[in-house]
Amino acid sequence: MLTVKQYKLLMFINKITKETGCSPSFDEMKDAIGLKSKSGIHALLSALEEREFIRKLPHKARALEVLRLPKFKPSAILEEEKKREIALQNAAAQIPLYGKIAAGTPIEAIANETEMIHVPFEMVSKGRYYALNVEGDSMIEAGILDGDTAIIKKTDTADNGAIVVALVDNHEATLKVLQKKGSDVWLVPCNKNYQTRVLGAGRVKIQGVLSSIIRNYH
Repeated sequence: MLTVKQYKLLMFINKITKETGCSPSFDEMKDAIGLKSKSGIHALLSALEEREFIRKLPHKARALEVLRLPKFKPSAILEEEKKREIALQNAAAQIPLYGKIAAGTPIEAIANETEMIHVPFEMVSKGRYYALNVEGDSMIEAGILDGDTAIIKKTDTADNGAIVVALVDNHEATLKVLQKKGSDVWLVPCNKNYQTRVLGAGRVKIQGVLSSIIRNYH
């Protein structure tokens, strides 16, 4: 098991090497892990080299090669991450996650919250909010992808051009651009492969307006 400083230095070297194709300088390494002297960096590098995590490439300045990464994190690092996660959760707002909403063919509206999620306070200003998991690809040209989480501000009114959660015939919910034309409501997709739905105003209720999108990268 590596020490905390050994682990942090190794991960920093690996990150910078991948990003730039060049090893970080001693000053960069020193600043990254909070050491005051270069001698401390030399000692850490020697320890990593002895344990075959890195090797120094001969005849090249600032040339280090990462041979492998540790399978486990030091317990102190895990504790730091846990504390940081708790701090982030305490600094975030909780909103209900209602389930899935179609960004393609409408699906049944989900009225019961299944769980709570944490979101940054800046995503939820004044008002009431909820979250929905996006399913489908009809809004991809608006940057809304299948699997995204939509943060919705609760409201029963919306301006033309807003992306809204529309409830159709009291049982289908969909995420679309709203257009009001006379006595009709147009639910407009943002994907040329889908058609606009034209409905009588009495068939559509606004359930909220899109506030922001959260995306997980796998």
